[in-house]
Amino acid sequence: MTTFRPKFITFDCYGTLTNFQMAEAARDLYGNRMDEPKMLEFIKNFAAYRLDEILGDWKPYADVVHHALERACKRNGVAFKGEDARFVYERVPTWGPHADVPAGLAKVAKEIPLVILSNAMNAQIMSNVEKLGAPFHAVYTAEQANAYKPRFQAFEYMFDMLGCGPEDILHCSSSFRYDLMSAHDLGIKNKVWVNRGHEPANPYYGYVEISDISGLPGVVGL
Repeated sequence: MTTFRPKFITFDCYGTLTNFQMAEAARDLYGNRMDEPKMLEFIKNFAAYRLDEILGDWKPYADVVHHALERACKRNGVAFKGEDARFVYERVPTWGPHADVPAGLAKVAKEIPLVILSNAMNAQIMSNVEKLGAPFHAVYTAEQANAYKPRFQAFEYMFDMLGCGPEDILHCSSSFRYDLMSAHDLGIKNKVWVNRGHEPANPYYGYVEISDISGLPGVVGL
């Protein structure tokens, strides 16, 4: 059985490569106002509202965070302040990679061009990418695509910019809802799920599972 060698390996950034710390930011803001069960419920609601906020027309990610946090506060009976949302938003560029990422990416980058497709703002993403410790052929954002994942428009923008089709790439993500479900529907047959514990397995969508990025070189025969 031959190993698929894609023209590009495309990645989700936040959560998959960068250690996504929205829950920690929420804890810093509200952890002293609620017990642990309520805090966990708040974090779950905040995540759900962030997804809901990006399913329509594109808007700046600062607005996504603001509206999602405001809705989570309302649902959980917590007083909301606009500066809380700004605090969370301004944390994003400070986040670094998961510990396994730099070495795993560096090994693959020697042989296959790496690409990021991120639900990000242009002004923020490069601070995170620079911390990943590997060269990237291209970094595409929701701001450039005028659409957030899981909308197909974001992926189609990437295809157009790369001059390739779904059959040419290997897409790597820790999220089904943001990435792998849309990738499946768009005909990206070669997918990698990085099991970071964000979501349960869903074999219907057809992927190779790895526990972290150190397993990626083996997927492409390196």
